Amino acid sequence: MPQKTTEQPLLDLQNITKSYGPLDALKDVSFDVQRGEWVSIMGPSGSGKTTMMNIVGCMDRPSSGAVILDGRDISRESARSLTAIRRDTIGLVFQQFHLISYLTAVENVMVAQYYHSLPDEAEALEALERVGLSQRAKHLPAQLSGGEQQRVCIARALINRPQLILADEPTGNLDEANEELVIELLSELHQEGRTLIVVTHDPEVAREARRTIVLEHGRVHDIHTN
Repeated sequence: MPQKTTEQPLLDLQNITKSYGPLDALKDVSFDVQRGEWVSIMGPSGSGKTTMMNIVGCMDRPSSGAVILDGRDISRESARSLTAIRRDTIGLVFQQFHLISYLTAVENVMVAQYYHSLPDEAEALEALERVGLSQRAKHLPAQLSGGEQQRVCIARALINRPQLILADEPTGNLDEANEELVIELLSELHQEGRTLIVVTHDPEVAREARRTIVLEHGRVHDIHTN
């Protein structure tokens, strides 16, 4: 497992609050994530996990506090700037996959390239080979199993070499066998030095991380080392 360093963390959340009228979805949340670290986020429904992921993933802004990503405070960036940061810095893996139904596996990976630079089918095929799907590259999502679709999502997240991989319940829709495959793949990425934040309800998945952060009622309830 990569050793923790004393350098500036890749991500530093400083007293983040997100309010919707009188409701605080997040309240004074602070934690950091070191480069090369794997952190799991746990908590019951309504604890603020999705809100926190949306803020870290540059899909929303906090009401107050600072989000320092790679040395840059992104908490007050414009929507256009957040889109560019998300495209260039973050690889997103969703529970619901969000693959385009009429595109093949390799074309779905190339979509991420299109928004980043230029599509390169050879690179996209290499990314699919990395997740064990080179033989399924020309298949549509409907022709793939849930586990295969999730691995396409991981290939898509990796294609632009992001600094941070953000995964929201990546095993939530998978059977036990495919869950093991995805956990193994995430573990390999971590061993290669990738930085991962994984939201999960599954203690088995959470234990794979170096640290687990538990949210309750919009606050950090516990942070422990695994």
